[in-house]
Amino acid sequence: MLDRLIQWSLTNRLLVVAGALVVLALGVWQAQRAPIDIFPDLTAPTVTVMTEAPGLAAEEVEQQVSYPIETATMGAAGVRRVRSQSVAGFSMVWVEFEWGEPIYRTRQIVSERLGRVRDQLPAGVASPELGPITSIMGEIAYLGVRDTAREDAMRAREIADWVIARQLEAIPGISQVTTLGGSVRQYQVQVLPEQLAAHDLNLTEVRQALADSSLNAGGNRLSAAGQDYLIRFMGRAQSLEELEKAVVAVRDGTPIRVRHVAEVRMGAGIPVGNAGVNGKPGVVLAVSKQPGADTLALTETINETLAELEPGLPEGIVVEPNLFRQAEFIQTAVNNVVEALRDGALFVVVILLLFLLSIRITAIAVLAIPLSLTVALLVLQALGITVNTMTLGGMTIAIGALVDDAIIFVENIVRRLREAPEGADVDTTIHRACSEMRHPVVYSTVIIMLVFAPLFFLGGVEGRLLKPLGLAYLVAIAASLMVALTVTPVLARWLLPAVARKDEGREPPVAAALQRAYRPLLHAALRWRGAVITLSAALALATVAATLLLGRSFLPAFNEGSLTIAMNTPAGTSLERSARMASRVEEWLMDQEEVLTVARRTGRAEGAEHTQLPNQSELDVRLGPLPQGKAAFLEELRDGLAAFPGQFNIGQPISHRIDHMLSGVRANLAVKVFGPGLGEIQRLVGEVETTLQGVEGLVDISVEPVSDVPQIRLHADRTALARYGLTVADAAAAVRTAWRGAHVAEIFEGERRFDLVVRLPDRLRTRDGLGDIPLQTPTGHTIRLSEVARPQVEYGPARINREDAERRLVVSANVAGRDLRSAVDAVRTAIEDEVALPTGYRVELGGQFEAEAQAARTLATVSAGVAVAMLLVLQLVLRSLPLVLLVMANIPLALIGGVLAVFAMGGTLTIAALVGFITLFGIAIRNGLLLISRYQDLEADRVPLDEAVERGAMERLAPILMTALTAALALIPLAMGLGETGTEIQAPMAIVVLGGLLGSTALNMVVLPALYHWVRERRRDR
Repeated sequence: MLDRLIQWSLTNRLLVVAGALVVLALGVWQAQRAPIDIFPDLTAPTVTVMTEAPGLAAEEVEQQVSYPIETATMGAAGVRRVRSQSVAGFSMVWVEFEWGEPIYRTRQIVSERLGRVRDQLPAGVASPELGPITSIMGEIAYLGVRDTAREDAMRAREIADWVIARQLEAIPGISQVTTLGGSVRQYQVQVLPEQLAAHDLNLTEVRQALADSSLNAGGNRLSAAGQDYLIRFMGRAQSLEELEKAVVAVRDGTPIRVRHVAEVRMGAGIPVGNAGVNGKPGVVLAVSKQPGADTLALTETINETLAELEPGLPEGIVVEPNLFRQAEFIQTAVNNVVEALRDGALFVVVILLLFLLSIRITAIAVLAIPLSLTVALLVLQALGITVNTMTLGGMTIAIGALVDDAIIFVENIVRRLREAPEGADVDTTIHRACSEMRHPVVYSTVIIMLVFAPLFFLGGVEGRLLKPLGLAYLVAIAASLMVALTVTPVLARWLLPAVARKDEGREPPVAAALQRAYRPLLHAALRWRGAVITLSAALALATVAATLLLGRSFLPAFNEGSLTIAMNTPAGTSLERSARMASRVEEWLMDQEEVLTVARRTGRAEGAEHTQLPNQSELDVRLGPLPQGKAAFLEELRDGLAAFPGQFNIGQPISHRIDHMLSGVRANLAVKVFGPGLGEIQRLVGEVETTLQGVEGLVDISVEPVSDVPQIRLHADRTALARYGLTVADAAAAVRTAWRGAHVAEIFEGERRFDLVVRLPDRLRTRDGLGDIPLQTPTGHTIRLSEVARPQVEYGPARINREDAERRLVVSANVAGRDLRSAVDAVRTAIEDEVALPTGYRVELGGQFEAEAQAARTLATVSAGVAVAMLLVLQLVLRSLPLVLLVMANIPLALIGGVLAVFAMGGTLTIAALVGFITLFGIAIRNGLLLISRYQDLEADRVPLDEAVERGAMERLAPILMTALTAALALIPLAMGLGETGTEIQAPMAIVVLGGLLGSTALNMVVLPALYHWVRERRRDR
């Protein structure tokens, strides 16, 4: 079949070339419109369930809201984990499904399960709502809004909510815009208790009067004189003055209006969060995209929208658009990888020109690169896979190998044309030359594709990251094979006959010089083959032993150009004080010359998908150049932050989000303590924290902030309530209205609407004023709350976290200065030795190491099957088990250089390095197959063993060196980018392949001939 394909290509040359041109044109067109992202879609199929539970403490929210939702959703099909957080008045439940589950199906499943729960929830608890379709990886930008003219937090928040956020949410692809900071404007009726008492009124009457005084109504239609009129009653209040005139009651024929018992004013709602922009108070908007949306295109649209909005904003309102932009990281990362791809292609061209010394031959081989990459791009787009650093990385790693098949074909074609007698048919000669190489080339390409098979068995985040890389590599390699079988023979037919006649059998100078240098080395290796084999075997065994010394981590450290600093002040710290403490850190950060912008978020945003407590802050820091290096800067940063009160955890936006997807915690390592009793868990967590502080290499150690916080609990005096004819509900409603505020209506100002709230004035909302809340008895008398309720200061948890229906607390840490696996092993040993767990309590370790361990197990298991498949393929080609084993000997030879490369990178083996070894082994086996198959051909022609070994090695020297050098040196630009943005995963792969190929190629051309000679000689002696 392959023969017929080659023959068909030579017969239909114009059609083949036209097809190649069409593919190139399609590829260029598609590349211009392809969406670009930093990574493949890492959106985990997670459904967020949010429930408002006003008035309930954290323990009550856990028991009455979170737990019923957890138990209802845990048994659903495809659910792998359920986590929850319960804080006062709010429940958040995350239902995590297995990777690959369709997001709309998961939401339908959760919605159906919630239908069983709604009737079980307490009265007053809002119906559970599903969060928007987005993920923690979907936050693509933070914007800041400040009022520089008036420093008016209320005006800045209003513009952010009603102008900027609304315009951004109208952009297709934007999932939500969350606003944090500033002050939410409200129409407030601040009731005066002494005036209520003077008029024998209560809070309920005021609340009802306001609700009744702001209504519109419709009266259907009126027909008159052939004209229809729509009847509308207009009673909705539109100003403070109208609210003041609302009648609460009538006493002796005199109306008691709202203004008689309350102050009516514009006021700020009770905040749940605070924000800062570059060291000044402001509003932070978090923009999240929908899964699959193009981040770069969305960011460009956001820029255009902001540019259109800016002229129309009130004077003094300033928008800071660059607090955080994922697009900057994406653009930098993609540009770095594209540059590596371009420079790698230039290396390939230079190598081929040096070896072949012919522009025509080089052009034929190099044409495989754009054609193969174009096909790969078109296939990936057809499969719905975006252009990202992983797919581009797969193409970059493949770029040197893309010319291998074409090189092998062209080299043999030139050789046969030189050797052909005068007058020989050119088509026949080229067809014969290609046919001679078709089996080694095809089978070696199949082996390379087999070697990459384990990547497609990876699950979780590692699978999402590496499968597109592997697919891009395999499609490009497969395309290069098709190019070699079709386009290469056609171009060779047009361009090479004249070159071959001109050379008259001479080898190019570089190839000839290498052969002259190689011949004595080969003679020495064959003469001292016993020593060569023994030494190489000892070196391989030493390398295998050295792998035990390598550290283990999941992913290399990213260089995102920005930081996320989590700050925790003591539990129970008020929002105002926590914001002041975090503001000082924010100002200090802005004083650092390396820092460009800082976005501070303290507490949580209203309706947001997180339950950050008032004592928690996050500071997103965008960095400029770091002259002292990133590691030195982080050390200086940690030293500086140590001067501020609180616990700090330093990470990076995308890295922390990956950590959060893996373990639910934004840190490299999470030690989770499970058990029934919250107090006992807290004690154990304290012991774990102390233990971790003694483990070398752990930094940013912090405990989940769930310590008990003081609560003023008003215990109902049922005897007193009965004496005054009141119910518990009466007292509870009064507390809820006076303190939290009762939402009674909405006031519309054009398209904007604002809550109308009844509450006590701020000056009375003090601890001493708590007992002065007025209650009216059925007999019309007014009493104080302190007469029917006993205030008592008690302590309770601020937040309760659960996972898979169990309470849990987490001690988190980052790892610096050592590999993750050894740090995890040290932590596990320390906890086993120093922490005694009572019955019913357990400790689990979570984080990146889980994914690394699972990926390593998967790769090891599948690689065993792949090795068997490779043996079968080699057996089909060579039909000799000893020769198959000789080819497989290239694996330990390649391992030598690869392991040395890992040690040169710091001695830590990551998933990225493992993929580099996979690539390396495939190329090394391919080179071994080319040499051994040539030996077989020569022996089949009855060439004596000594002559066959020398002649085969000399003939294969140039193609093997060319393929190895192009595959290796094409990776130099990527390898030199180690630590640069976007190449964090690809650079370690490139370094392993580069080091391994340079070493294995040299050993292959020395050890393999000696091994072959030794094996064949022993067999002949028998």
